[in-house]
Amino acid sequence: MSQSMIITVLQDAIMVVLKCAMPMMAAALVIGVVVSIFQAATQISEQTLAFVPKIIGVFLALLVCAGYILSETSGLVTRLYGYIGQMIY
Repeated sequence: MSQSMIITVLQDAIMVVLKCAMPMMAAALVIGVVVSIFQAATQISEQTLAFVPKIIGVFLALLVCAGYILSETSGLVTRLYGYIGQMIY
């Protein structure tokens, strides 16, 4: 097994992790910015105000993107099984 093969597998795995995590992170970012703007406009300084909307938004993004995440993850596993044959020889 060469170093280039290891780097390829790691790059593939990192890209899948980023693709799968991006919808939830984007939802949390957008909701956090909206709540921060709301807090700045109304001068409400409650720190726990952003938690519930963020949690709901992240769960909704997870539900909406669950099929995409599952397909990306199963694609990675399929590619990893393909890499095993290349690593042995």
